[in-house]
Amino acid sequence: MGHKPRKEMIAETRAKLVAAARHAFGTVGYAEASMDDFTASAGLTRGALYHHFGDKKGLLQAVIAEIDAEMVARLKVVSARADNLWQGFVDECTAYIEMALEPEIQRIVLRDGPAVLGDPSQWPSQNECIRSMSENLQRLGDEGTILPVDPEAAARLISGASLHAAQWIANSNDPEATSKKAVKAFNVLLEGLLKQAGRLRDWPSASTG
Repeated sequence: MGHKPRKEMIAETRAKLVAAARHAFGTVGYAEASMDDFTASAGLTRGALYHHFGDKKGLLQAVIAEIDAEMVARLKVVSARADNLWQGFVDECTAYIEMALEPEIQRIVLRDGPAVLGDPSQWPSQNECIRSMSENLQRLGDEGTILPVDPEAAARLISGASLHAAQWIANSNDPEATSKKAVKAFNVLLEGLLKQAGRLRDWPSASTG
């Protein structure tokens, strides 16, 4: 049996560490997760962790990056299902807020992440998020769906509101109830961008209750 190429070994070791850490952070939380326990569960040493990620904080960043990439992929599927660009935009923003109900995202990305790594609006992944949202808003402006507005400014405000909503849900005593309130209010805010407000009749969230 031949040896695997070094590059493949490194990728495998990193993936094992990230998977073990993700499980530990998701179940007991970042503070309680023991580096010795989860490196042992991956069949590796603490030395391997330091070598690949620097420290436990570096490993948390890697775990969040992995979850974030999965979230982005899921959101693309959501927006692609919509009948038009605007509905896709609204559905994607709403789906992001509702992901705050998922225990792993709640605990790792929205609670431990900010506590350990600081303000999520400053994380590298946010730049990509703002860029793609700005492009969508630019297109919605070009097609005449929304009022004239600076796309980057609007993207930063919408992104800030959705992130704040997600963190509110994640830290709430009743995440389900908070999520319903947050999504409803958020949809009303987004509708303010439309040139003809209220024209989307298939929006129960903005009119009921």
